[in-house]
Amino acid sequence: MNERTMAGKVVVVTGANTGIGKATALSVAGRGATTILACRDRAKGGRAAEEIRTATGNDEVTTVRLDLADPGSVEECAGEVVASTGGVDVLVNNAGAVMRERELTAQGFERTLVTNHLGHYALTRLLLGHLRRPGRVVSVSSDAHRFVNGIRFDDLTLERGWGIMRAYGHAKLAQILFTRELARRYGDDGVTAHAAHPGFVGSDLYRSRDGGGVVERAAGAAIGLFAKSPAEGAATSIHLAVSDEALGTNGGYWANSKPARASRAATDDHAARRLWETSERLLTGAGTSLPDA
Repeated sequence: MNERTMAGKVVVVTGANTGIGKATALSVAGRGATTILACRDRAKGGRAAEEIRTATGNDEVTTVRLDLADPGSVEECAGEVVASTGGVDVLVNNAGAVMRERELTAQGFERTLVTNHLGHYALTRLLLGHLRRPGRVVSVSSDAHRFVNGIRFDDLTLERGWGIMRAYGHAKLAQILFTRELARRYGDDGVTAHAAHPGFVGSDLYRSRDGGGVVERAAGAAIGLFAKSPAEGAATSIHLAVSDEALGTNGGYWANSKPARASRAATDDHAARRLWETSERLLTGAGTSLPDA
């Protein structure tokens, strides 16, 4: 894939109405790609799409609603993408969240895990049959995966010992293991999958769901002083979505647009296979209709 143009390509970016996702969508749209912004708030996504169309002169920028914490919404999103396109060339699993407290969804999933990992797992599985070959899946993870020593298969809701960064690190580790197993299962079929560490970025990820109080707003201001801009944070995701270099390997972990070393827990192939199977079981148990792996 030429780094200078993506004309004729279709790219789906989750969480693309703000931050790293919006910067990623802006870049690929600027290269001529048909760009689909998958966002929880369709109105915000629509405004972002209009801004991107205006900035790039690319009219092929649209929005679809996606609530990663709601399996039904994930299925509807995938169905809309399939119905509206002839195929997807790049899926960027970008959306993420940090929760201030432990919370379970209606399906009993720990919200940090489902928003960062399980929802993206389901979306990827649902779009795999629609992914053109060669095709790419880029998942935005984090060096926060080093905060944990492994997936807690016996306590995926983190009932025992939940903490903000423990939950976030757990979910980000899951994203890397998912990427590794995706590459193992589908690499020979023309799917290239990589996980990206964006660095410390000033984005909406660090905002609470209700806007937070004075202390949180002050912390957000401090983050803005030291963090990368969203455009800088998106650089590795964009590189993996666009460059020919990313096609030379598969299942990797990247930072600063270069291959990086993940933790030992993130390179555990047995855990990667087990997580894939566990994620499938959890989602199908919640009523999600996944295609055969």
